[in-house]
Order: sequence, then C-alpha cells, then structure tokens
Amino acid sequence: MTEPARVPVLNIANVLTMSRLVLVPVFLYLLFVEDGHQTWWRLWAFGVFALASVTDHIDGNLARKHGLITDFGKIADPIADKALTGAALIGLSLLGDLPWWVTIVIAVRELGVTLLRFWVIRHGVIPASRGGKLKTLVQIVAIGLYILPLPAWLDVVAVITMGAAVVLTVVTGVDYVIRAIRLRARGKRAVAGA
Repeated sequence: MTEPARVPVLNIANVLTMSRLVLVPVFLYLLFVEDGHQTWWRLWAFGVFALASVTDHIDGNLARKHGLITDFGKIADPIADKALTGAALIGLSLLGDLPWWVTIVIAVRELGVTLLRFWVIRHGVIPASRGGKLKTLVQIVAIGLYILPLPAWLDVVAVITMGAAVVLTVVTGVDYVIRAIRLRARGKRAVAGA
C-alpha cells in the first residue's frame, strides 16, 4: 500500500492566505492616511480590503479543488480572516465611523468561537455552517460599505447591513456553542463506552 502524497506547505492556496495577512497592514495604512476620511485614500483602502476578502474565497476553493489542504492552511486561514475583519472593525471604530459596541460584539464572538474550537478539538471538528458562511459574507459587505466614502443618504444601507451582520454573528455564535457542547458530550460518551 502506498502512502498518500504529502501536500507542500508552500502552495498557491497558502500563498494567497499569507498575502491576505500581508495586506492587513497595507489596508490599515491606507485607512488612516491623513485624517482617515479622504475619499481617494478610502477608495484605495476599500480596494485592498476587497482584494484581501476575495483571496479568502479563492484560497479555500483552490485548496479543496486541488487537494492543497495543509495543517498550516487550517490554522493560518482563520487567523488571516480574523486579522482582516478585526483590523477593519477596530480601524473604523477608532475613526469614529463605527460604534465600538459593534466591534466588541463581533470580536467577542470570534474569540469565543476560536476558544470553543480548542475546547472540543480532541472530540472532533465542527464544520462551518451555512449560517456561518452567510455571517462572514454579510460582515465583509457591511465593513466594505463602512469603508467606502458613500453619500450620506446611503448611510442607512450600511447601518442596516451591519445590523444584519451583528444579528448573524450572535445567532451563529449561539449555534456554535450548542454544537460544541453536543460534540463534547458525544465525545465523552464515546470515551466512557469504549
């Protein structure tokens, strides 16, 4: 019987993940140039944020389609995602464009889910749900709307979208807690029954 081929850590999916991490400080720099509210700089910041967000979709698809999934990628991908969205939320709150409570709610949920993953890791992995994927998409769209220098009459669209992102963030966080508790309980029962 032959062993399966090892996937090299340096592959296109992981390079895209690392590029997302590299784009985070570039995005922050562009977001804070001058007073942080100059139209051209905000457009550039949005462009970098959009590019980094797109790499998240592409790297995952490439990894699955071409069998490029690595342990490094499993760890680095969510770190890159959280670094990008976290930096954007904190940056927007520091500029006074986004209420701090929104940033705190989303950050606490993301940190909590990360800790839950470690709590249940020996019992199994909880796959991303449709709700979790929708949450990520709505968060990215909402953050993008806050970065863009939109006319004042479109502010309501950004607020509603961010409101939807916060609701999805909380609901999927609660769902994740329930699934983690169930997985841990099943794992303990399996160990006790062995």
